[in-house]
Amino acid sequence: MQKDTSTSAPSSTGAKIRHRKRSTEAVPEVTKANGGQLLVDDKSKYKSMLIRAYSSIWMIGGFALIIYMGHLYITAMVVVIQIFMAKELFNLLRRAHEDRQLPGFRLLNWHFFFTAMLFVYGRILSPRLVNTVTSDMVLYRLVSSLIKYHMVICYALYISGFMWFILTLKKKMYKYQFGQYAWTHMILIVEFGQSSFTVASIFEGIFWFLLPATLIVINDITAYIFGFFFGRTPLIKLSPKKTWEGFIGASISTIISAFLLANVMGRSKWLTCPRKDLTTGWLDCDPGPLFKPEPYSLSGWIPHWFPWQEITILPVQGHALCLGLFASIIAPFGGFFASGFKRAFKIKDFGDSIPGHGGITDRMDCQMVMAVFAYIYHQSFVVPQNLSVEMILDQIFMNLSFDEQQALYRRLGEILQQGFQSHS
Repeated sequence: MQKDTSTSAPSSTGAKIRHRKRSTEAVPEVTKANGGQLLVDDKSKYKSMLIRAYSSIWMIGGFALIIYMGHLYITAMVVVIQIFMAKELFNLLRRAHEDRQLPGFRLLNWHFFFTAMLFVYGRILSPRLVNTVTSDMVLYRLVSSLIKYHMVICYALYISGFMWFILTLKKKMYKYQFGQYAWTHMILIVEFGQSSFTVASIFEGIFWFLLPATLIVINDITAYIFGFFFGRTPLIKLSPKKTWEGFIGASISTIISAFLLANVMGRSKWLTCPRKDLTTGWLDCDPGPLFKPEPYSLSGWIPHWFPWQEITILPVQGHALCLGLFASIIAPFGGFFASGFKRAFKIKDFGDSIPGHGGITDRMDCQMVMAVFAYIYHQSFVVPQNLSVEMILDQIFMNLSFDEQQALYRRLGEILQQGFQSHS
């Protein structure tokens, strides 16, 4: 008996040691794609495909309606999406037992969230808000005062939240509370970092928001279709259902779509004109040379009997190809990052608000990467770098108060009059 005990003890210890060495990371399931078979041969996948398609049709229809309604409604849509994303991400690290011991602690997360929202959107939309209320002097002075003290208000709200957090620290809960504090700030940086670029792109012209967003949707749909019917070769271990066939098919489809869609969208003034205020009226402007058709002869490339010997192309279609290339090759890494993130937390989806798709965050992973690139690309390669009269006037109307504009007008009149007298 003594011998048996001595021999069994090491084996038990060894079992414990072997158990400790096991990886805690979720092991990826072997999918049909990894097994060299087509997903289309798996009949059970058709139900999920139909649910996904039904949800997609509803989302695309709602998105098209909001685009038609205008810039302000698109911005409101972005805000709603952010709230749902924040809710899903806040819930990832929450533990019910700890939250019960910290009444009101969840409210602190939303305090920081709406403070960050006020700061970011206040800085982006304040010049346009001033332009909207210029005709009403009382409202104009009120808005101007609020904008003047905007940063003070935001800082006061943030510091009150900081003090609130310190005063609610509870013994034996420090690690959980500071973890939640850090997690909340990381969410705010990621969400509002990209959303500031998104909203700025919207008011530069809906085109610069709609085209990149549409390309991500097209890339996602075509990757799913090509992977469903032709996918055999796994693309990346983080996301076993992604295949090389889906990736390549989606890339080609997205680049072609970018070129064609830019020609269609670029002919609409509603999509190309920038919005300088927060009204919802119809827009009419000179969209600039990027959106003016230029004829190209095809006589040296096609037979003489072909009916179309000349085509018209918008210069912006060249920029659209760059956006399509990024949406095809770089933006999917946002999805791969989200896949790795979900594996780290051992969850399938961030939420279940969209049938067949998961949560809002599951649909926004690539969009976030694309939105930042679209704005940076627009500011770096599309917006003219040299100053023009129109650009200077825009800066005056958006950054100077009405009184300051009048003072500038009088001062310019004096300078021009002095210059005229010196030349006469």
